[in-house]
Amino acid sequence: MYTGVMTQDSASLATVGKPPSKASGLLYGLGFGGFVDGIVLHQVLQWHHMISHEESMKTVAGLEMNTLADGLFHVATLFLVLAGSIAAIVSWRQGRLAPNWSFHFGLVFAGWGIFNVVEGLVNHQILGIHHVRDDIGGPLSWDIGFLIFGALLTIGGWLLHQQGLHSLQRQTAHG
Repeated sequence: MYTGVMTQDSASLATVGKPPSKASGLLYGLGFGGFVDGIVLHQVLQWHHMISHEESMKTVAGLEMNTLADGLFHVATLFLVLAGSIAAIVSWRQGRLAPNWSFHFGLVFAGWGIFNVVEGLVNHQILGIHHVRDDIGGPLSWDIGFLIFGALLTIGGWLLHQQGLHSLQRQTAHG
């Protein structure tokens, strides 16, 4: 029977008052980055699809295959957001400090940037399954811009996160 009293084991007692976990914000950012890519670039602008390098994009069957691949991609990004939510709940249950906005959103931006860099390097350059602008022949300049944007998000997000972390540390030091 639930009594409304939260009990903590010795492992979680060691985390009480510690800074929030970075996992939640990073996972939210990875998922958010995937959603922005999939919704904006795949669906709204229709610049590319998950496997749009395929010649089959010129057929209904090819479009159906790409729609399925895009949907599976969205399921994966949904799981990243769900994992971020679970990480946040675990952190709260451990008694960690609540993140301030710069701690959390810095990590969200960094996670989004990491998504862009990894997706840009792996899917655009290494595997070549699509490019940012497959609708105009996939020029390298768009792919490079995507990577630069991802790097800037990662660096800027990390700096913002560090600012939030230092603020949390000052607050706990002055108790």
